[in-house]
Amino acid sequence: MADRVSSDAVPTVRAKLQKHGATDRLRIELPAEEAEKFPEGEVVRMMLDGKERHARIESHLTSEGLVIAGVFDTPSAAREKSGDDRLAEWCSKHNRSAGGSVLVDIIEDAFQYGVRAPGDRAFYTALEKPSDSLASIAEDIED
Repeated sequence: MADRVSSDAVPTVRAKLQKHGATDRLRIELPAEEAEKFPEGEVVRMMLDGKERHARIESHLTSEGLVIAGVFDTPSAAREKSGDDRLAEWCSKHNRSAGGSVLVDIIEDAFQYGVRAPGDRAFYTALEKPSDSLASIAEDIED
């Protein structure tokens, strides 16, 4: 059963927006001291303005911590970094740019996160992480 939770009631990590790539797209750089709160190499659910999206948490040579280099509509799009990058749209809508901060809420550890602008409050529908066997079946079907 899903519960509604406020951003005030979940752990939050302050992260930075930085440009990357040839097109200077924005990515979220998570602080190195907070890396244990994020599953490196995994695709997670990422909430943007109440909509469920997907992002891959990864390490990068130019960052000491982990990065989120885009937020996409589906898990496969997040793995392949294909399709529309919803993080860019969200940043534009919330007037966020490179060098600025964002807050990453940990809704369900290693499974579901939310992004919001500093000073904003968000409400999330917290979902339980599916069992490993169900998650692997879903990945097989999706691919």
